Amino acid sequence: MSNRTFTMIKPDAMKNGHAGAILDRFIKEGFRVVALKMTKLSEEKAGEFYAIHRERPFFGELVEFMSSGPVIAAILEKDNAVAAFRTLIGATDPAKADAGTIRKLFATSVGENAVHGSDSDENAAIEGSFFFSGLEKF
Repeated sequence: MSNRTFTMIKPDAMKNGHAGAILDRFIKEGFRVVALKMTKLSEEKAGEFYAIHRERPFFGELVEFMSSGPVIAAILEKDNAVAAFRTLIGATDPAKADAGTIRKLFATSVGENAVHGSDSDENAAIEGSFFFSGLEKF
């Protein structure tokens, strides 16, 4: 079990001005930011990041959305980070997310759901390394 997870604040939350409130929530929930950057994914890089979904019908839409504007990528640290973060962000569908979760508060749909959160310790390490070099992790 790792104490680190990876997240991205997605283009919809950035466009809607929720990045500050979302980052504040991470910190208030006891996560320590160990890496942070704002960037914009090209379609090619978004396709690489979400390659696991390449065969899914929504892949093209996902790549287009994730390359549509800036994102904030972060590595967060806390005991049992992946599970704790998944609880904090809530269900992918904001209509099904628990009250008070990030997606319930800031997402508008299944496709535009405000934040990405790693689903396993292994993926957290892979995803974090996609965005950050060893020199950028503290």
